[in-house]
Amino acid sequence: MNGAQALMKTLADAGITVCFSNPGTSEMHFVAALDSEPRMRAVLTLFEGVATGAADGYARMTGKPAATLLHLGCGLGNGLANLHNARKGKVPVVNIIGDHATYHVPLDAQLQSDIETVARNVSPGFVRTSQRTAELCHDAVEAITAARGLPGQVATLILPADVSWGEGGTPCPPAPAPTPQAVDSATLQAIAEAIRSDGKCALLLGGQALQEPALLAAARIAARCGVKLFCEVFPTRLPRGAGLPTIERIAYLAELASVQLTGFDHLILVDAKAPVSFFAYPGKRSELVPAGCRVHTLATPAQDAVASLELLASALHATQTQPVLQAPQRPTRPRGRLSAAKVCKAVAAIMPERAIIIDEAITSGLLLGLMTQGAPRHDLLTLTGGAIGQGLPNAVGAAIACPDRPVIALIGDGSAMYTLQALWTLAREQLNVTTIIFNNASYSVLNVELDRVGAGRAGPKARAQLDLHGPVLDFVQLAQGMGVSACRAATASDFCQALDKALTQPGPHLIEAVVPQSLSASKRRLLPWMLRALPSLPPSVAMALKRKIAP
Repeated sequence: MNGAQALMKTLADAGITVCFSNPGTSEMHFVAALDSEPRMRAVLTLFEGVATGAADGYARMTGKPAATLLHLGCGLGNGLANLHNARKGKVPVVNIIGDHATYHVPLDAQLQSDIETVARNVSPGFVRTSQRTAELCHDAVEAITAARGLPGQVATLILPADVSWGEGGTPCPPAPAPTPQAVDSATLQAIAEAIRSDGKCALLLGGQALQEPALLAAARIAARCGVKLFCEVFPTRLPRGAGLPTIERIAYLAELASVQLTGFDHLILVDAKAPVSFFAYPGKRSELVPAGCRVHTLATPAQDAVASLELLASALHATQTQPVLQAPQRPTRPRGRLSAAKVCKAVAAIMPERAIIIDEAITSGLLLGLMTQGAPRHDLLTLTGGAIGQGLPNAVGAAIACPDRPVIALIGDGSAMYTLQALWTLAREQLNVTTIIFNNASYSVLNVELDRVGAGRAGPKARAQLDLHGPVLDFVQLAQGMGVSACRAATASDFCQALDKALTQPGPHLIEAVVPQSLSASKRRLLPWMLRALPSLPPSVAMALKRKIAP
């Protein structure tokens, strides 16, 4: 075997059987080796950000990594944003990057770059350049082991061309999976005592703590002890819907998150970090935990969050407590002129069982959680790292991971243009993905932020940077040009009809929802004043206002 053939067998033996690729000349021996391994599925993407985002979506739904194949440092650069999202979501990815032959590197050819330095931004825990064919598969096993551990991570393996084509490659067997530890007894007892105290307690769940067994254990604790359940603002994967516990997401806007956390004496982290503001704002605190609230850690990202929650439930005598579960509840189908809220309502009314919802709707999805909380059971994937352009690639990966489940991707118009090439891969692979594009012809969230940061009165040039008119994007033609069936809806009835059709016919479909901005200009002008007033309002009034703004 050459190096590439041995690497291919090593990957497949470790259960890595999907590779999302955007190859170049340096990767041709790896590409040729794909046909030597029948277990490996190769999925071509037209942009590296699609490959990396698809690997992220695949791993979120399977719990195991896929491989990427990127071309040199420039290809890695094109894929960085979605690798950043995977890193923030603690998602396992084996990130393979082709490089020049080792003897060619000192010549500083046109595409030569320092790949390791670039990669460490998204792979702080594992970056390695394999130097010899004989060592390649050992390096690969270590990359796979790093990616699969807790917390999951992006492990980057750099593959020089001569290491790939060199003879003498030897496949290596996979390493045994590491066994993470649960919470220690001293920490467990201290947290149990905090919950038993007179103080008001909340659990903040993230990552592995949002798996269904962990959610049920947390819900039993909440039902027995009166603990409040929160989850991270952008969960990696959240099972939700009828028959599952409800959990309140921390709000994106820092002012609203502060309202949610006010009054708690103890905040207990389970595979989550203490909440901080998404950005810094003049005159506002970045740390959102209220003064006087003590922060505890039940399970770090490196520990077994499910076992830790189950141990805590046992310590609190909650293992037999009946958790509060969401009752089935669907809204009626909307009518009249289409709006973002009506799109969310229609999705909740029509979505089938076991759907996978990709939420990159930004401001257009403000009501999605409220509308779908009693819908049939589904999984929600969100924008973990805040780098837009994740949604469509995530849909590719999720659909390949779960071909028997419908995928519904709700995407803002600005976000869609970052990785629109994903539509071509959806068509090529004939994936059952329904893409809904909210076309409000605006970077609406940035209009909100422009008012919040106190940048002063915006003039016409400033406003033009946040406006997508002139020309308005035509997503129907864009989708059809890449082989995806597409239609446009401007009324609720047309949208419902299109969604019915998309969910009952195989293959990819796109619905362009022509909607006004969720927050009108007058609401955007009022919002900063409302947010500044929150700390001076009675807690009950502030919470009611929070639920009105972001339910």
